[in-house]
Amino acid sequence: MKLQDLNIKIFADGANLEDMLSVYHKGVVRGFTTNPSLMKKAGVKDYKAYAREVLQHIPDDPVSFEVFSDDFVTMEKEANTIAALGDNVYVKIPVTNTKGESSAPLIQKLSAKGCKLNVTAIFTLEQTQTVVDALSADTPAIVSVFAGRIADAGADAAALMKEAAAICAAKPKAELLWASCREFYNIIEAEKCGCHIITVPNDILAKSKNYGKDLEAYSLETVQGFYKDASGLGFTIL
Repeated sequence: MKLQDLNIKIFADGANLEDMLSVYHKGVVRGFTTNPSLMKKAGVKDYKAYAREVLQHIPDDPVSFEVFSDDFVTMEKEANTIAALGDNVYVKIPVTNTKGESSAPLIQKLSAKGCKLNVTAIFTLEQTQTVVDALSADTPAIVSVFAGRIADAGADAAALMKEAAAICAAKPKAELLWASCREFYNIIEAEKCGCHIITVPNDILAKSKNYGKDLEAYSLETVQGFYKDASGLGFTIL
């Protein structure tokens, strides 16, 4: 079994260009998402120079770059600048600003003029509905619901994502993204829920080598691993 056999699209979430290109050339990943926090971690110093370098190496798969500002006037200007970088660029817009004010009016304005958006930090069905209502039916968009963090809060993320998928169906060019992946099985869950995309960190993506493995064989392999480690310690019980 191969990840490529799944209908869901796997996007890599990160800002380290070397890591991005590694998974890009393996052919498993079909898109990329970044954010300011990831860029800071990767040591990015010049936003636009970094974005241009990424797009030079990844000219075809979707790549999401996020706005920085908190006021909607500046956010719109940043969105226009980011969108102009390439046809495969999606502009990440947070569902609200830091004051809790909805980004829906800006989403509607940008989407109506053909700007591809990735609306991020969505946690509720009410937010999902508001975003989908604001999107143009003619413009591709990504609706990023943070399923992993929703589960961290003790809520049923899978049930919520199924309802979110039904909401997104009203706009056929809007794709639902399962964000904040916590474990490999989230990929399978996301597909079952009707999600179109899931963002997967590289450390979780590395677990794909076990996908489809026979569980009896996996059990034996695990026991053998435990025995090897125990033998190497030189411990005695009797």
